Amino acid sequence: MTTQSPARAYLYLLVATLFFGSNVVAGKLSVGEMSPMAIVMLRWVIAAACLAFIARRALLAEWRVLLGRWPYMLAMGGVGFTVFNVMFYASAHTTSAINMAIIQGATPIVVLLISGALLGIWPPALQWLGASITVLGVVVAASHGSLAILLELSFNRGDILMIAASVIYAVYTVGLRWRPQVTPLVFIAGLAFAALLTSIPLAIGEAALGQFQWPTLKGWALLLFIGLFPSLLCQLLYLRSVELIGAARAGVFYNLVPIFGIVLSVAVAHEPLRPYAIVAIALVIGGIAVSEIRKRARA
Repeated sequence: MTTQSPARAYLYLLVATLFFGSNVVAGKLSVGEMSPMAIVMLRWVIAAACLAFIARRALLAEWRVLLGRWPYMLAMGGVGFTVFNVMFYASAHTTSAINMAIIQGATPIVVLLISGALLGIWPPALQWLGASITVLGVVVAASHGSLAILLELSFNRGDILMIAASVIYAVYTVGLRWRPQVTPLVFIAGLAFAALLTSIPLAIGEAALGQFQWPTLKGWALLLFIGLFPSLLCQLLYLRSVELIGAARAGVFYNLVPIFGIVLSVAVAHEPLRPYAIVAIALVIGGIAVSEIRKRARA
């Protein structure tokens, strides 16, 4: 790793988490414009089609490598992309946004635990402390800084789905370590095709239940955004970041997602910037800084 690698990784992670955060906003705007499985399937139609065109020469040169690792590709694309999004959208129908944000905020801790358990590399104390501070920032953001709101939270089936979704994405993050040795575009293209294949049966099931809804005109515009940015560019940048600084360090940045959600709400939806939001932003950024102290000292 070069001394410039961390700086590039930080930039990639900032942009990737911005796209993650915008995905939440786009998801909310898509309610009533299309059904959940339509989003899950069609976003990968767009991403896969774009990648098939952009990376066509590299795909022709490297497709045999992907084919030789098809069980890995199917698992990573199906579980990390399709199942994660299905559980995320399903949990949104049965639990509160506060519960979702808090549970999702624990993802960096889960990444550290899984990384340690599978790789035998346990992060230093400062990285644990930094990750914990970012989780605290998410809790402050989700609860609006109110202890009363936290005490009134209840636990239901949607929370279990969200916990499972967070664990799945943590496993996906750690699993990137064993990806096939192909160019990033080819790898993401393979994952997009795997996600598309595994989402088709779910869309058929939704249609069989009479719940499938094709996108409206506004829905197609949202899908184009979701397919290009959160689904394609975001995953490319996140993959490159994990390659540069590792899953454990990259995972800590994941808690910038709700922070960017706050920023986008203020900038796009013109919501007021509350004091609790400023505290939450400071905690998340401070936690990331703490987790990186030892790494910067070694550079």
